[in-house]
Amino acid sequence: MELSTPLKTRKKVVVFDYGFGNVRSAERALARAGADVEITRDYDKALNADGLLVPGVGAFASCMTGLREARGDWIVDRRLSGGRPVMGICVGMQILFARGIEHGVESEGLDEWPGSVEPLQAEIVPHMGWNTVEAAPGSQLFAGLDADARFYFVHSYAVHDWSLETHNPAMEAPKVTWSTHGKPFVAAVENGALWATQFHPEKSGDAGAQLLNNWIGTL
Repeated sequence: MELSTPLKTRKKVVVFDYGFGNVRSAERALARAGADVEITRDYDKALNADGLLVPGVGAFASCMTGLREARGDWIVDRRLSGGRPVMGICVGMQILFARGIEHGVESEGLDEWPGSVEPLQAEIVPHMGWNTVEAAPGSQLFAGLDADARFYFVHSYAVHDWSLETHNPAMEAPKVTWSTHGKPFVAAVENGALWATQFHPEKSGDAGAQLLNNWIGTL
């Protein structure tokens, strides 16, 4: 499946390297989807790229520690305050919420969205493998994808309740996509300049490539 973009229109995307993500897989997938990609934790490059991708694997608390040490929290905040696109993947999505609760220990997240990342409520944990999603109406992230498209998940924690409300009619309400493993959980969010997925688009074959191409197309 070819998703190349003409060189003159290729957008610059930085994969933020803070030690807690599959950066090489993300780099390859973004390049395949049509971006000019660089892996770095350089502050200025991450701040000024057309798009910033924040991957994440492992524990919520460890990812937050690594992100703060690399000044990633400042970068995300400054980009979003200027309306500059940011995308989080897996734990890179989870840390965008207010808090994570692992083994009874609560850790602070970036608090871009309210809510808690908590253990999955399912008979089999982790949730590992392919699953479908229920895309939000009008989603740009899932544009062009069939309703039965499958994405690759690897996680033991998730957000089960979405509580952010938009009271200003001039502001577009966030688009929240759900999946189910035992109990429904948030699988993706599109909220202004901030998008995120619980699954790994870089490991999701053609469907993941189309999704990343859709994000790049908005940069």
